[in-house]
Amino acid sequence: MKTLLLNKDEVGAVFDLDEVLTAVENGYRAFNSGKVIQPDFMGVELPDSHACIDFKAGLDLDGGYITLKSSAGGYYKNPALGLPTGMNTVMLFEANTGALKCIMDGTWITGCRTAAAGAISVKYLAREDARTLCIIGAGNQARRQLRAIIRVRDFTKVLVWNASSDELDAYVREMAAETGLDIQKCETAEQAVRAADVVVTVTRGHRGAVVKKDWVKPGTHIVAIGSDMQGKQELDADIFKEAKVVNDSVELCIKYGDTQHPVKDGLIRPEDIHAEIGEILLGRKSGRENPEEITIFDSVGMAIQDNVTVAMLYKAALDKGLGTYYEFFK
Repeated sequence: MKTLLLNKDEVGAVFDLDEVLTAVENGYRAFNSGKVIQPDFMGVELPDSHACIDFKAGLDLDGGYITLKSSAGGYYKNPALGLPTGMNTVMLFEANTGALKCIMDGTWITGCRTAAAGAISVKYLAREDARTLCIIGAGNQARRQLRAIIRVRDFTKVLVWNASSDELDAYVREMAAETGLDIQKCETAEQAVRAADVVVTVTRGHRGAVVKKDWVKPGTHIVAIGSDMQGKQELDADIFKEAKVVNDSVELCIKYGDTQHPVKDGLIRPEDIHAEIGEILLGRKSGRENPEEITIFDSVGMAIQDNVTVAMLYKAALDKGLGTYYEFFK
């Protein structure tokens, strides 16, 4: 049996962000159509640090594949060793045989399927006349969110804030040159949020809420990306109380997402959560219903996003003859 090995460059050679957007939308629909088996993810954290490895697994019954992805992050001493602070690897198994069809670097996959999630929520939940985008954070995911979101909506201004001024300056300079958009740095998160129609939070989530309720104007759509473990937080829990809350997975978000905090504090109950995004895509639940409501999309990230993206990339690599085959046994 041969297993295809794909490195980061080979995965990047077949990556198409528009196709990822389509695949993730379909993955959300499959999840809320009962066609996905997805156990809770497992995280192994090094004591007294933020370094950990998460493992997400899932089965797409329609696609016929099982995936297992490892995501390592928080290894801040790695650059001195010539290694990145975070690394991702994905294994793709044929569901009906258990055969390991492919092992691929997951750097592009994790970053871009997460960006697709934010963009999909903007497409279906932001006001049609939203023109000012705010991004809290200036790392790689902040860049990917911008690249994906401008594929689904036209923004005339992008306001950015980040705790590190050096990272903020680099983001504004590089992304303005790449996109041609009017991208402005803000001195405070409050300045950026108050002026925004859409707010995207892409921080590490370790410093507590970076977006306060009083800053959010009526009609704002909020995309919460950074909270994906117990204890992480980006949004003031009070924001959820009067907002329309949409999760990728209610089960995961009340456990690991920003939604954990208002539920824990008794501000909302799980049954108060309006919908999972797949229910909106399927037409079973409403999206935005008026221009004044505040909407929140809280995304922890799901295995089905990896599954559909990896399956698409595997087929594209086969078509292009990329990768190296390895035989674990004959």
